[in-house]
Amino acid sequence: MEQMKQEIENRIALYALISRLMLIEVDDTLLDSIESDEAMLALFPNYQGWSKRQELSRQELIDNYYNVDFANLFLMHLVPYESFYTREDQMIESGGDNPVIELYNELDFRVELDKARVVSADHIGVELEFMYMLCTAQKKALEADDKEGMCELLQVQRAFLKEHLLEWVPMFLINAKRESRTPLYHDGTELTLEFLLSDFEYITQMLATHCSEDTENE
Repeated sequence: MEQMKQEIENRIALYALISRLMLIEVDDTLLDSIESDEAMLALFPNYQGWSKRQELSRQELIDNYYNVDFANLFLMHLVPYESFYTREDQMIESGGDNPVIELYNELDFRVELDKARVVSADHIGVELEFMYMLCTAQKKALEADDKEGMCELLQVQRAFLKEHLLEWVPMFLINAKRESRTPLYHDGTELTLEFLLSDFEYITQMLATHCSEDTENE
């Protein structure tokens, strides 16, 4: 029980971090969350050893490096939306025909597009935030000793990773890592890709070990 609780808390922390990193520009709060936790900072090895962090003020780094890199990767040169990668016409589907919106609605996950400053709910940061929400709900089910709820949430997580995130995000992240101009986003994109792949394996193992019902027959 304690090990499972620690594992879900680690997953919640990582989904919170990577969803925030991919959604909007960095600020002091985000950088503090990385730098104040040795285990978290170790996940950003190039950022950790970057000489400019000692040479320049944090505000200079934010204004002249991190936010410029964010704009380059998420607003200008690359398209961080699932529908761009999955539709034949490469159009971003921002309306009700977007399949992720239907899933969000079913699970009462509301996306405030204006607040998030995204044009569609299938933005990488929003999809990662959805996984964060599912993991948080899983933790509540675990604390309530609700095994059935736990298994249902694991099944939803696995399906969302398989049918959505892992269908397009690896290609986006590989491109973003190549295009990145700062160690923060170089490490962040690499971390996100490695974590999503390992989390899919973890969820699959959890379902096989702890849930009596079979996962998808593949």
